[in-house]
Amino acid sequence: MTQTAVPHADTTRKVAHPGVVVAIGCFCGIVVALTQTMIVPLIPLLPSLLHAKASNTSWAVTATLLTAAVMMPISGRLGDMFGKRLMLLASLSSLVAGSVLCALADSLVPMIVGRALQGVSMGAIALGISIMRDELPAEKVGPAVARMSATLGVGGAIGLPVAALIVEKANWHALFWITAALGAACFAAVLTLIPESPVRTPARFDVLGAIGLGSALVMLLLAISKGGDWGWGHHLTIGMLVGSLVVFALWGFWESRVSAPLVDLKTSARPQVLFTNVASVAVGFAMYGMSLMPIQLLLAPEATGYGEGMTLIKAGLVLAPSGFMMYLFSDVGAKISARRGPRTSLATGIVVLAISYVFMLFLRDAWWQIGVVSVLLGVGVGIAYAAMPALIMGAVPITETAAANGLNALMRSVGTSLSAAVVGTVLAHQTITLGGHVLPSNHGFTIAILISLAASVAALGLALAIPARRSA
Repeated sequence: MTQTAVPHADTTRKVAHPGVVVAIGCFCGIVVALTQTMIVPLIPLLPSLLHAKASNTSWAVTATLLTAAVMMPISGRLGDMFGKRLMLLASLSSLVAGSVLCALADSLVPMIVGRALQGVSMGAIALGISIMRDELPAEKVGPAVARMSATLGVGGAIGLPVAALIVEKANWHALFWITAALGAACFAAVLTLIPESPVRTPARFDVLGAIGLGSALVMLLLAISKGGDWGWGHHLTIGMLVGSLVVFALWGFWESRVSAPLVDLKTSARPQVLFTNVASVAVGFAMYGMSLMPIQLLLAPEATGYGEGMTLIKAGLVLAPSGFMMYLFSDVGAKISARRGPRTSLATGIVVLAISYVFMLFLRDAWWQIGVVSVLLGVGVGIAYAAMPALIMGAVPITETAAANGLNALMRSVGTSLSAAVVGTVLAHQTITLGGHVLPSNHGFTIAILISLAASVAALGLALAIPARRSA
């Protein structure tokens, strides 16, 4: 059995003001989320900037995805064991180091290493949520956690237009210098204003479990993210998928028998945790599908019959309100969770997501229609993402909060990776040729929208399967 520790009152311990904890936590979440979208305007330029092939420069994106997925559950477990503030500081240090390395890079290898270090910092969001649970009065936890959970969307929405503007008006290295400065500001704020949590889980770290989980995730996500380049029937893609399944099976066998597992499978098998995590995969799929398609519709030439021919800056500004709606409606999600339970909040958000896809089937002929649909998406994601941490924290011991939230964040990441692979494959195969350039067809977008709508319906079914329980 996993050892647990119950905190005792400590009258000498520094206590932060709840508003300070929430503000710093959300600031850290937004800065970390920026690293996911800030490189988007650079992707077409990376081959010339780094003097490498496009197939190789794609690793600058893949490296962040892989390290983020591996580190989210690991950093959460380490936070439960050794201190959430300590691990949050370590995550922010990695963000600063990776940003500086990218800012100095003029070749591929340093860029990949720097982006991998940036990916390590993604565990900061789950750690921030857990710190809020430990530090805030009970009545303030729900709204604070909802805002923190929504920062992923806010950072992504802000990152695209800001990064596009910087790339167009300044040297591209400035992107990473700015991220390094913001990361350093987060580090200083956490170090000086956030106390360490008294809630700990004294145990030996499960090194073998971490290696097994990391290996399985890397193989799975490599197959998903690179399968389109290698070929879905290629022996390397199939080998990665089979290898991941074998390692996952061996990892599960080990975790069920070790005294202090990296992931407590008994806790994770509880219906409220299990169905929430599986639903998170489907919600992540549905959410990321909307992230992939509107930007392409806005950037595509008008001659395609569906495109708006916008610049990246203009397209980013059209989509930016979506992120702010995620943040604003996270409070709505918290209120629904408080009154009706987080399962109702999650289902409500998913219904709004599904409605946004239905609208997109018929309303994508003008930039303002795409903007309205993306705002509706932001509303749905804000409400749904507010519910997930509440469901998880309502079903796990307080000593396992960070690890459980890290695992839930991983499930969302797996969903977004699946969405990128599936939607990307559909759009790559349903194409038209215009002026010698191959572009996705309008029919391809229709298929991708229907697939994402189906993911929303599946997510709703999974959400309704979660045992009804007032929470957190």
